[in-house]
Amino acid sequence: MTLRIVFMGTPDFSVPVLEGLARAGHEIVAVYTQPPRPGGRRGLEPVPSPVHRTADALGLPVLTPVNFKAQEDGERFRAFGADVAVVVAYGLLLPEAILTGTRLGCYNGHASLLPRWRGAAPIQRAIMAGDRKTGMMVMKMDKGLDTGPVALTREIAIGPDMTAGELHDALSPLAASAMIEAMERLEAGDLPLTPQPEEGVLYAAKISKEETRVEFSKPAADVHNHIRGLAPVPGAWFELTVNGRPERVKILGSTIGDGNGQAGEVLDGLPLTVACGEGAVRLTTLQKAGGKPLAAVDFLRGTPVPAGTRLA
Repeated sequence: MTLRIVFMGTPDFSVPVLEGLARAGHEIVAVYTQPPRPGGRRGLEPVPSPVHRTADALGLPVLTPVNFKAQEDGERFRAFGADVAVVVAYGLLLPEAILTGTRLGCYNGHASLLPRWRGAAPIQRAIMAGDRKTGMMVMKMDKGLDTGPVALTREIAIGPDMTAGELHDALSPLAASAMIEAMERLEAGDLPLTPQPEEGVLYAAKISKEETRVEFSKPAADVHNHIRGLAPVPGAWFELTVNGRPERVKILGSTIGDGNGQAGEVLDGLPLTVACGEGAVRLTTLQKAGGKPLAAVDFLRGTPVPAGTRLA
């Protein structure tokens, strides 16, 4: 016996879950994903999402609604006669008609240890806050924002220099194994649900452009967490004067350094250590606008940053 599943997801993170459920023998009756976005070399061609491309490769029907405001959207969803909907990083809010449109409900794979970091950017926010662990949770969805009861939990340690990109890549296969087990237990009628605690709720707001600039006036630990929490996308940045012109430079890797000085002061040329409000950080990977990521030693060959330079 297998489950009839509607899968709902969009980015690369969701792909292993879709592939895993298909390999497990479940019948994926439909795949919902975000509509194609402008992309390609010129940024003009509509590019399907990673989940869309995977569904096409698997021969699965794909739907790309902009929202679920029309009554026929709910009717079409219910017409699939699915046992359950599996949602992983879909990117659209689901109305009541969708949440109740399957026999067993909707189950979401969320990349945090709920109720900590409900919302849009749990991976980035966990690192930016200096959390030492996070995880994947499978929960049954309700009308709230990531408030539903939890069915299954997988924990993972966050290393001291781990970036959001590295944590993303570690959590994605964990999401797949967790959801596959959850669906197996749901099918067997052995998937208990535990309400989330009322204490410890934090919200992981979407990352805004205004918060991506590095503030070297903060303590080194906070600066380091900020850098790695935004790496590689969208990337924390500072301005550096090159040939008399300010250039934006992204920092894609860092670690805690040694030394003290004025906030933003380069303490040595190699390794590239920068003073913070307290302590210092060592910048390990940088990227100029339009350039490729470079190790600090390679970056400095083309763009010297001598000791005493102030980064802002």
